[in-house]
Amino acid sequence: MKENIRNLTKKELNEAMEAMGEKAFRAKQVYEWLHVKLARSTEEMTNVSKALRAKLDENYNCDGMKIVEVQSSQIDSTKKFLLGLPDGNVIESVWMKYRDWNSVCISSQVGCKMGCRFCASTLDGCVRSLTAGEMLDEVYTIQRYTGERVSNIVVMGSGEPMDNYDNIVKFVHMISNEDGLHISQRNLTVSTCGIVPKMYDLAEEHLEITLALSLHAPTDEKRRVLMPIANKYSLKEVIGACKNYFDKTGRRITFEYALVAGNNDTDEDAAELSALIGDLNCHVNLIPVNPIKERDFKRSNLKAITRFKNKLEKNRINVTIRREMGSDIDGACGQLRRKHMEENSGC
Repeated sequence: MKENIRNLTKKELNEAMEAMGEKAFRAKQVYEWLHVKLARSTEEMTNVSKALRAKLDENYNCDGMKIVEVQSSQIDSTKKFLLGLPDGNVIESVWMKYRDWNSVCISSQVGCKMGCRFCASTLDGCVRSLTAGEMLDEVYTIQRYTGERVSNIVVMGSGEPMDNYDNIVKFVHMISNEDGLHISQRNLTVSTCGIVPKMYDLAEEHLEITLALSLHAPTDEKRRVLMPIANKYSLKEVIGACKNYFDKTGRRITFEYALVAGNNDTDEDAAELSALIGDLNCHVNLIPVNPIKERDFKRSNLKAITRFKNKLEKNRINVTIRREMGSDIDGACGQLRRKHMEENSGC
């Protein structure tokens, strides 16, 4: 199968043009068509000769993602996209419109193998990782559809980014490249459930992105109930990797904490969480968990969520309750993809 041309960095595209006997400025033209003008085919590259377009088509494919379904919230401007890949797989991405910026949440894998108990993305395992070009195309497809510029990106959709490490790093460099969309690395957030060795590797990249840890529990015992990865890496190891990331990059850590009623939302949990992260330069995102039909976890009620937030704030921890956007559509990560799979398999 021919490689998708969106996977090529500017340097790699320069080398490809040289190998084809083309002048260097052609690489700049093609790169701009792909990563600024967001071309979906070589036919759109109107200032590129037909001969070069034929060479590109012969050596690479320019296939983009197809929009299979768009769910639009009637409450706010959130849109959830089900995107079809050329190999027949589908993934999810989400567009969130705020007053001063537009944010997208993208997937890094088709499915996920991490097995977090409250997540629909992991129910059918991981099919494969996405390439850097495919992750770019999630952003490009949504930007073309909305006609508005994306300013912030969170890699928190389906998949574990640190399980797709090389492509994630390549994606960050390409999306922030001045010859592409040039989105500031400071506006990029990459999540992880806590794959400790890769967290240390990421710190050595000296990127300016925010690292978000899916924490979800203040003790190893409770975390193991929710997240199988906790059987491999203890909280001591995970928090140590977070401290190292801050020391190497100066970037404040974000902790994602999904509140599950009667599971991790008590006063004792708040006190233990405060003790665990109290000396870190961090921010806590409290997330009312999205129930999924395959699990019996229930979201904490507003009183419990507010009480938990207040306990953390009394311990001088920066905390917010994540604003629920698109709550009237298939909001939980993986829900729309799973529904599509069920409908098309006759389940």
